[in-house]
Amino acid sequence: MSTTFPDDDMQGVVAEPLARALGDRYLTYALSTIMHRALPDVRDGLKPVHRRILFAMRNLNLSPGSKFLKSAKISGDTMGDYHPHGDQAIYDAMVRLAQDFSARYPLVEGQGNFGNIDGDNAAAGRYTEARLTEVAEAMLDGLDEEAVDFQPNYDGRKDEPVVLPAAFPNLLANGASGIAVGMATSIPPHNAGELAEALLHLIRHPNARTETLAEMIPGPDFPTGGVLVEPQNSILEAYKTGRGGFRLRAAHEVEDLGRGTWQIVVTEIPYQVQKSKLIERIAELINARKIPILADVRDESTEDVRLVLEPKSRSVDPGLLMETLFKNSDLEVRVPLNMNVLIDGRTPKVCGLAEVLRAFLDHRREVLIRRAQHRLAKIAHRLEVVEGYITAFLNLDRVIEIIRTEDEPKPVMMAEFRLTDVQAEAILNMRLRSLRRLEEMELRQERDALLVEQAELQELTADEKRQWDRVEDEIRAMRDKFGAPRKLRGIKIAEDIADARKANAPYPMGARRTGLAEAPLIEDVPMEALIEREPVTVVCSAQGWIRAMKGHVALDSELKYKDGDKGRFVFHAQTTDKLLAFATNGRFYTIGADRLPGGRGMGEPVRLMVDLANDDDLVALFIHRPGERLLVASTAGDGFIVPENEVVAQTRGGRQVLNVKPGIKAAICQPATGDHVAVVGENRKLLIFPLAELPEMTRGKGVRLQKYKDGGLSDALCFAIEDGLTWKDPAGRTRTERELAEYQGKRASAGRMAPRGFPRDNRFT
Repeated sequence: MSTTFPDDDMQGVVAEPLARALGDRYLTYALSTIMHRALPDVRDGLKPVHRRILFAMRNLNLSPGSKFLKSAKISGDTMGDYHPHGDQAIYDAMVRLAQDFSARYPLVEGQGNFGNIDGDNAAAGRYTEARLTEVAEAMLDGLDEEAVDFQPNYDGRKDEPVVLPAAFPNLLANGASGIAVGMATSIPPHNAGELAEALLHLIRHPNARTETLAEMIPGPDFPTGGVLVEPQNSILEAYKTGRGGFRLRAAHEVEDLGRGTWQIVVTEIPYQVQKSKLIERIAELINARKIPILADVRDESTEDVRLVLEPKSRSVDPGLLMETLFKNSDLEVRVPLNMNVLIDGRTPKVCGLAEVLRAFLDHRREVLIRRAQHRLAKIAHRLEVVEGYITAFLNLDRVIEIIRTEDEPKPVMMAEFRLTDVQAEAILNMRLRSLRRLEEMELRQERDALLVEQAELQELTADEKRQWDRVEDEIRAMRDKFGAPRKLRGIKIAEDIADARKANAPYPMGARRTGLAEAPLIEDVPMEALIEREPVTVVCSAQGWIRAMKGHVALDSELKYKDGDKGRFVFHAQTTDKLLAFATNGRFYTIGADRLPGGRGMGEPVRLMVDLANDDDLVALFIHRPGERLLVASTAGDGFIVPENEVVAQTRGGRQVLNVKPGIKAAICQPATGDHVAVVGENRKLLIFPLAELPEMTRGKGVRLQKYKDGGLSDALCFAIEDGLTWKDPAGRTRTERELAEYQGKRASAGRMAPRGFPRDNRFT
């Protein structure tokens, strides 16, 4: 409840709850943003700033054939007369209207630096010049004929149009984007010729289905070209609901360099993707070895886009390389569709394709009727004047006499010849030299022609069918002017577009630029397919420094380590292999062999590649072999069997497999082969039991392998009982024990003392 203060010092001050005050004012702000800034009008497809820029340029007589004018003057006049916001914001909006890589059909023709596809900004407004294009001229056609309503500008000094007559379907042809309060709009550009065909069909069939319209408008048509790979059913659903998106890919071709070598050349990049940032992203992927089959990227662009992608080797599949780049870079983007527009300039609504086209047609019909009514008023006025001229011509001597003799000739003429005030005023305002041209035949011919035109316009305003026929003629004229030439209409396939461009240089503005194709059915590209298979020797020191030496180096060769460090894991691998690292915290980590540092130095710490704590250490490091099983166990003597496929981690944090309590560490990770398990404790007692007694799990503490009164587990080994148990004695000789009956028992029993000659470190290997 509000309160008004009676005190003289508080006159006009009203107290109300803060929540209500904020709500009311924020609602006002939201409505202002929606209606006057962010959302386009469905009729002309423009926001107020764009509409005011075009209107200000028209008032400056910047027609397509005129001289260019400084952009600073244009933005200044727009700001001073119609749009009281920052001149930089106005200039930025005008720049976008002039960029042929941003607007499918530019409304402004710029002279000077208006930015480029690399993302470089336009020069300052004092250095650039601009004028209107023919498309903008079509948008403004009819303003002098009262085709639309006008409203006072922000300070009431001048009038500005509420909406433009728009003889061009700008909303869909050039698209729009904006963010309001609680809503947004995103409309990609389309081909004007295809829009015209759909509009003509909608005139003839007002209840046409979206499926039929989508056959004529197969998808957006972007100024930078590219290839649309969105499924047709998805495009149709987006056009029906007004919400959706489109997958857009860069256009590319494979260049044969001879002798089996080749390179990929990207000739078109997706809409609103900055070329410089795209190259930076691809270079980052190369440096991070995320696309190891790509060797280099070069920008050889001049006026046309030309990005060269060089493969690592000639054996790489070009299709696989491009699919990987599409997945990991902006060579493929998703362009959203959200046709949230203002209906009649007031009500925001998400419209489908048919509704947007119908709104444009209704606007064109209204413009046609208003222009006809304006012309009828002009004709009526002219007919009135011509009738007065004819009367004056027939009575010329008497008219001259009245003018010469009467102090007030106007009322005398009106009374004597039954003239209207307009006719008498027109006669009195004639110049004397006009009398020689007042020939009765010419006046009667003009009157007859005006009467014929008046009758036609009266029939037009009274007959809806005639109105739609006239609108149809206007749309055909627009299609012929801004659409594709007949020989290029209907082009939908990327290869056909490329051929058309080669045969028709420069490429016509109206011809379709974005091709339509189906994306290959490649769900997930395996990492192994992206890596060139090369032999390496993996070397990991006791302190956890790891590296990969090229080729298969002899495992017993002398290798260099840091001072105080020594070797621990050395084995042969391939660059396509995944390495599994098992740590004392019970977690498995996965490292790609191709991502290991080179073998020229000492390598890098494993802790930099995975999230391994400083107080944890590696237990095992080996090549991942899908389908195999592992025996994992802790120092407490608990363990289980885990499938190797279940321990592969996808992140740096690894995967927890063996749960260990504080003070307990993971100690064993061995291949689970054979049929028996041999375990030995710190008390040197040896126990052998069937492998089948261990459960297979993916995570947990496991079951007890051996019972201890004191100490814990030293080592464990899976083996085939018939082959015997093998170890190296203190002298380094390999010994195999086949008489193992006395050591066999049930799982979790204590076992018996190891045989004479068993290693003193209680390790089988």
